[in-house]
Amino acid sequence: MTNSKKEVVISNIVLIGMVSLLIDMSTEMVYPIVPLFLTATLRASPAIVGIIEGIAESIASILKVFSGYIGDKYKNKKVLTFIGYAASVIYKILLLLAGSWIGVLIARIIDRTGKGIRTAPRDALIAQSSEKDKLGGSYGLHKMLDMAGSSVGAFIAFIIVTIGLKYKVAFMWSIIPAILGIIIIPFIKEDKSKKQKSEKLTFKNLNLSLKLKLYLAVIFIFNLGNSSNTFLLLKAQNLGFSSPYVMLLYLVFNVSTSLLAIPSGKLSDKFGRRLILVSGYAIYGLVYLGFALSNSKIIIFLLFIFYGAYTAFISGAERAFVAEVSPDKYKGTVLGIYGMMQGIGLLLASIIAGAMWVHISPDAPFWFGGVLGLTSAALIAVILSLSRFQGNKESGM
Repeated sequence: MTNSKKEVVISNIVLIGMVSLLIDMSTEMVYPIVPLFLTATLRASPAIVGIIEGIAESIASILKVFSGYIGDKYKNKKVLTFIGYAASVIYKILLLLAGSWIGVLIARIIDRTGKGIRTAPRDALIAQSSEKDKLGGSYGLHKMLDMAGSSVGAFIAFIIVTIGLKYKVAFMWSIIPAILGIIIIPFIKEDKSKKQKSEKLTFKNLNLSLKLKLYLAVIFIFNLGNSSNTFLLLKAQNLGFSSPYVMLLYLVFNVSTSLLAIPSGKLSDKFGRRLILVSGYAIYGLVYLGFALSNSKIIIFLLFIFYGAYTAFISGAERAFVAEVSPDKYKGTVLGIYGMMQGIGLLLASIIAGAMWVHISPDAPFWFGGVLGLTSAALIAVILSLSRFQGNKESGM
């Protein structure tokens, strides 16, 4: 790779990361506040919170397949990325206007629709802009910038709640970084040099290997227990953490993820995806069991740190793994399928968690998630120990 091309690659990944930083700063200014706004101000039950999160996340994930395919076929990944991030601005405006949980539901649907439109094309742009042997590091850099924005946003939310301002003040100020983020997108470069032959998309011509199909199945199983982070915040609130300290816990999670994202991505490039993925799922399982077993505020604080480690381990390694074993011309599509499998699981997970919380106990969702996390770690270890993916190197495993 020439120096000029390498500079474009680095610039592209940083620009995409800066967009995510600003948009996530905006989103995390409101995300930890929304469940408090729903339950304390709008008097919604945890079951309603679960339904809102489940519906919103599932719409996002189903759309990822279509946006990924459209981006692959028509070479318009940047346009789709812009449209998807623009929805984030609309979301904040609608939150500001919401007077009932139905208003929040509509806002969340628009927000997650935007996420569904942008995620696969954005991840494909990162893969397109990265050197193959540094894919994990590239996704790690993106995640680090993403979570740095999340940390700043969560800190601002903490300040707003601590000084006693109304929740809608956070909603109002969150609009500014979201607008700044979408202004950067036109400066991102997209490679449109390769002509794409028109071809009907079917699972057959995607040519997915058996191991990738099995891996995607495990993703679905794992995400059945991967309920919305909202339930972690509600658990902390149930244990007596005041609203400002709930914000602080969420900030701790974001900082932990941000600090570990690049190192974990580079580790997956050096030692292989299997070690990082299995470790990540195992950490998740143990963290969720910790939430089920512990009523200690100190332990809950530590669990939020380890939950950040899980997020850092999984985010970069999963996307890098799926991207490098996908056919080049359908990379966005396969990343979209990966996102869809996540989302269908997340839809069911949040609904299941809400029902368990109300009808069994607040600890039940964490027992369920913990067991599925450890089971998924074992399944991933077995699947990725099988013979290599055809045409892929060992480091991708």
